[in-house]
Amino acid sequence: MDLRQMEYFVALAEESQFTRAAEITRVSQSGLSAAIKSLEDDLDTKLFTRTTRRVELTAAGHALFPHARNLLAEADAGRDAVAATIGRFAGALRVGAEQCLGSVNVPELVERFHRRHREVEITFTQAGSGDLLRRMRDGEIDLAFVAGTPDTTDPRLRLTGLDHATLAAEPLVLLAPPEHPLASQKSVTWDDLHDRTFIDLDDSWAIRVVTDEIFAKKKIPRRVAFTVSDIHALVDMINRGLGIAIVPQSVSRKDIAAELRILSLEQRDAIWTVSAAYAHSEKVSGLTAEFLSLVESR
Repeated sequence: MDLRQMEYFVALAEESQFTRAAEITRVSQSGLSAAIKSLEDDLDTKLFTRTTRRVELTAAGHALFPHARNLLAEADAGRDAVAATIGRFAGALRVGAEQCLGSVNVPELVERFHRRHREVEITFTQAGSGDLLRRMRDGEIDLAFVAGTPDTTDPRLRLTGLDHATLAAEPLVLLAPPEHPLASQKSVTWDDLHDRTFIDLDDSWAIRVVTDEIFAKKKIPRRVAFTVSDIHALVDMINRGLGIAIVPQSVSRKDIAAELRILSLEQRDAIWTVSAAYAHSEKVSGLTAEFLSLVESR
């Protein structure tokens, strides 16, 4: 067995099709097939069952898979260690972030890292915090910038099993159109929001999970009539008088929210935090550590 065979094996196991696995590993399908057959011959067993559309791991393949991923991870760690001793980095870094994280400008950090380390292949994924944390635990992302509150108990947003650094904290606020019945107030209680019409993101985003949890804990009914997938659509709908929304304070400072009313909430329930989540420190790669050093110096 060699590392190239392990790379092909892991790609095929994760993608379940030769076409996509060949694209990822940048090899021809015939080259990939030949490498897998050679690996199976070396081990004297079948690692995959093949159909016209998919390939699936056999029992032997399932047994090999975690060891193959560990071998690749160790090889990457070795390359990072050597690169660090000579002051340069190479390889790949996978970064993810939820949108609109306020004081943490992830695209700017990505740009700075790219300027410093041109030989590193850096990829970026934008998704909800829950999805990013799942991908972190599955080894699909190296570093994720996620959001929540200190008291969030929803398992989708728990940082358990990962190291993390809290980067920023800010209050949650209520955004309302000028003509809304609550718009003349400077602040609201949670009871004031009983059965109001809300606009919110879908439940892959941290703000939806957090807000739903707060209302559930307080046993206050909430009607989400409009569900969107980005902050700009959410603010646009509020501007059109279709409802109200709870957002991090940084969202209320956007130009598109300039005409809206900003109402404060009971702060003990509404502190929003942004964190960088990554693998346990003893497993973190040199590339991840280098990116984190940019975060710490920002």
